[in-house]
Amino acid sequence: MKTQYYTATSLDGFIATEDDSLDWLFPLGDANETSYPSFIAEVGALAMGSTTYEWMLRHADKVASSVGLPWPYTQPTWIFSSRSLPLLEGRDIRIVQGDVRPVHAEMRAAAGSKNVWIVGGGELAGQFYDAGLLNEIIFQIGSVTLGRGKQLFPRRVTTPPFRLISIRQVGSGFVELRYEVPAVAGSA
Repeated sequence: MKTQYYTATSLDGFIATEDDSLDWLFPLGDANETSYPSFIAEVGALAMGSTTYEWMLRHADKVASSVGLPWPYTQPTWIFSSRSLPLLEGRDIRIVQGDVRPVHAEMRAAAGSKNVWIVGGGELAGQFYDAGLLNEIIFQIGSVTLGRGKQLFPRRVTTPPFRLISIRQVGSGFVELRYEVPAVAGSA
């Protein structure tokens, strides 16, 4: 079982524009040509921040045209937010706040032998990293630059660095990088 941060990013390290737009992303390729289908088959629980969740709700039609359903997850999902948010009826969605460690324990239990996916955003993935809970990062880097926006991973990570596991070209618009996150002495 791994806890993984899987996301797309621009060449200059942004996952969305300042106003949370992903319009730059969809013209670059088809999710079914990436590792996403095999990746999601191994996911047993998800975590996402409130901005990601609200984007999913606002763009349900775009999500459906890209991946087939307006809410494409059957796995239990934990939404980290300090605000009250609408819940989708018939879906296992839980609104939580605070330290990621106790929530991660719940997520692992729900995932069984499958992986935990940190959907986004970058700050939430950073919190899992800070707690020593992040095992792997999978970035699909798109062939565009945004100049500014929502950072991919707003943390300084130099020692030890991530360990590159694989590189894969996806069409003419993406390259996928897979990194192992080394355990840091003293982390949780």
